[in-house]
Amino acid sequence: MGDYYPADFAARYRAAGYWTDETFARFLPDAAARFGDAEALVGTDHAGERVRLSYRDLDAAAARTATTLREAGIVAGDRVIVQFPNITDYVTALFGVFRLGAVPVFALPAHRRSEISHFAEVSGAKAYLTVGVHARFDHRQLAREVVRQHPLTVLVADPDPQEFTALAPGREPTGPADPDPEDLAFLQLSGGTTGMSKLIPRTHADYLYSVRESAAICGLGPDTRMLVVLPAAHNFPMSSPGILGVLHAGGTVVLGPDPSPSAAFALIESEQITATALVPPLAMLWLRSRPLIDADLSSLQVLQVGGAKFPEEAARRVRDELGCSLQQVFGMAEGLVNYTRADDPEELVLTSQGRPISPDDEVRVVDDGGAPVPEGEPGHLLTRGPYTIRGYLGGVDAESFDTEGFYRTGDIVRRLPTGHLVVEGRAKDQINRGGEKIAAEEVENHLVAHPDVVDAALIAVPDSLLGERSCAVVLATDPPTAAGLREFLTARGVAAYKVPDRFEFVAEYPTTGVGKISRRELRRRLGDALAIADES
Repeated sequence: MGDYYPADFAARYRAAGYWTDETFARFLPDAAARFGDAEALVGTDHAGERVRLSYRDLDAAAARTATTLREAGIVAGDRVIVQFPNITDYVTALFGVFRLGAVPVFALPAHRRSEISHFAEVSGAKAYLTVGVHARFDHRQLAREVVRQHPLTVLVADPDPQEFTALAPGREPTGPADPDPEDLAFLQLSGGTTGMSKLIPRTHADYLYSVRESAAICGLGPDTRMLVVLPAAHNFPMSSPGILGVLHAGGTVVLGPDPSPSAAFALIESEQITATALVPPLAMLWLRSRPLIDADLSSLQVLQVGGAKFPEEAARRVRDELGCSLQQVFGMAEGLVNYTRADDPEELVLTSQGRPISPDDEVRVVDDGGAPVPEGEPGHLLTRGPYTIRGYLGGVDAESFDTEGFYRTGDIVRRLPTGHLVVEGRAKDQINRGGEKIAAEEVENHLVAHPDVVDAALIAVPDSLLGERSCAVVLATDPPTAAGLREFLTARGVAAYKVPDRFEFVAEYPTTGVGKISRRELRRRLGDALAIADES
């Protein structure tokens, strides 16, 4: 049994029925037994071929994929990096890993050598599952770069895996493992505020409780047809309620590789989609594009929006322009998830980010000193509960968790008398670029590695589409060009979304009277100066 939660809390959560004996190894076999020939998954595979799989077919494909993984030497407990775009191979590979009792380490399609190498080192991964070429990027070359530093077994979903092993289904199915429900199920990625992303340990029991409750709160069932256009490995499209919630409820997951309005609207019409989930910039793009695209969206019942705060003005347009109801979602890969409910008053749906899943979600809103703020006043969000972690992989981070086990989320919120939360902003040095979280320090560390850069500060710049864009304020005696720095970061294997959108070059940074300044204060002052310059 794992020790990811204190024993007294684990006993309480199990006694309350939140935690059960369900595991991810048996999740898909159990769903196949319940839903049989019902359609489970629709999408394209790595070859671009359209695929439709029933629950029974999906379970069989995952079982045969598990055989291939086993023959490659992967066994229960091994950590396995999983990096796929929104293709059906992602789902069969993921459940193949689960079936063996191995531990997926989730990576995003945009991650490059810097991130994948970091995940391999921190997790102790044994294997790396990926595709051949996606969006004109060759992941086999990425794998070559990574294995020079880390001796990973690489399996590639491609007819030409080159020197690697083909991730093709084996001939005989492998039976499901029997892990302890309170042991580690997988490792997710934190948004990160310092350096590289931390790895988040999620157990079978805690995460599946969140999945089941999310599916119930969102009213999922066999008639649900959910379009997934956000990167499928993100916590939001995976479990809130996402792919896992839909498969738990017997609905159909439709994977969309292209989130653009034209491509997504066509899928909504052809696949009779009932629900989908977007980050605010994408939702606003859909709203702007709706009058320009002739598509029948009448099947769409619910649009979920999460990942960042959705502007109220945009929220008020959803019903009239897309013809569906809005559900706001506010959560984090570390645990706490909030939803607006179908029976909430419309004003709450439009102006809040929902209330927590569980009666045992403990929420504190405190001032800078840790004292509770009056109800309705903004403060720092702290949380503890049956699906919120107690520490990152490798131990408890004192900056992120207090002595009572409450997770410091880094969010500034107001709590309403109804228990709904209104997100006011972030307290941590993190940029939320359209739902993708960027740790300022990580990018700064890469920038100062450039021989001509003396120092760098990455700051958030408000943006009407993405919410925030990133701007690197670079201190250099002989300033390089913005194009040169972009090439430098790309060559270091930095994911494209982390490369600054804008560069400013300065001869000195502002300082205090004693010549010192915190980096947080530096970012704040530079951000204020840029905002004033943009307005003038």
